[in-house]
Amino acid sequence: MTTAYTRPLDIKRGRVDMSHGAGGKASAQLIEELFLPELDNPFLRQGDDGARLPIPADLGGGQLVMATDAHVVSPLWFPGGDLGCLAVHGTINDVAMLGARVLYLSAAFILEEGYPLADLQRLVRSLGHAAREAGVPVVTGDTKVVERGKGDGVFIATTGVGVVPFGLHISGRNARVGDVVLLSGTVGDHGVAVMSQRESLSFETQIVSDTAALHTLVQALLDAAPGAVHTLRDPTRGGLATTLNEIARQSGVGIRLQEAAIPVKPQVEAACELLGLDPLYVANEGKLVAIVAAEAADAALAALRAHPLGCDAARIGVVTEDRHRFVQMDTRFGGRRVVDWLSGEQLPRIC
Repeated sequence: MTTAYTRPLDIKRGRVDMSHGAGGKASAQLIEELFLPELDNPFLRQGDDGARLPIPADLGGGQLVMATDAHVVSPLWFPGGDLGCLAVHGTINDVAMLGARVLYLSAAFILEEGYPLADLQRLVRSLGHAAREAGVPVVTGDTKVVERGKGDGVFIATTGVGVVPFGLHISGRNARVGDVVLLSGTVGDHGVAVMSQRESLSFETQIVSDTAALHTLVQALLDAAPGAVHTLRDPTRGGLATTLNEIARQSGVGIRLQEAAIPVKPQVEAACELLGLDPLYVANEGKLVAIVAAEAADAALAALRAHPLGCDAARIGVVTEDRHRFVQMDTRFGGRRVVDWLSGEQLPRIC
């Protein structure tokens, strides 16, 4: 198969490194050159964070959505959340980004021998609370234990199932020239919260993860702009910049951003400067990107801002015609720069 990367994977001699799990260029290459050729099918080639699956006509027709996610965050607890609630929120959001009503979750736990049962109960309690709060029950699961030293405490993998209304088709492939790019709030909160806890950093104002289930925000958006929402994505690993590059590549378009319009909390911006990070590449767990038809952009933005999880929503750019599929940004200083894929690992183990 053809590759968009300058150097193909050396599958015979190469080894997995941390960049393959960062959600950026190396992750995409691993999927396209190793996983996809071995598992190839039309559903996998949809290329979104979940898959739309047709229900056979003799069973009533319609479409299911299924998404799965593995959660390996370190540390397990961080300001504003923990591994338990993150596992629920991340999978609900992946299902919701296809416009689906989220129905059910499964949860699989990989536990390391010797892990304290009190800590495990705390994580399971948080997971259960997050699921009940979202109205999406955990209906099945699995537990495995590995030998001491062969794991890292707890890993959780969750799968979500939902249904898509007839006629609704939201995908990373659907961005169109002239569409408007909306962002539901500030970027970088989650990644910086995890990193500050990991490195025992303290700031004048505590930085708290934005982890949240976004399905009600998505529904409010779809109700306000019926038929006008073309693409939804939650910018997790690799942050906003990598997510927009994924969409540009899927849809065969360019995206032009306005730096001054992208909301970043002052304390997050300060922390990123201290840590040498770009907030555009830092993970979020409670934000979404919406690409909508221009004529519905004002109504969509108003709907986002009216919801508690979208009060800081902003109009941050437009979709352009560009055969190179570049994401570019007009800077605060009047220049323009390319916002490329994340090529390495800024923050490992943050989701």
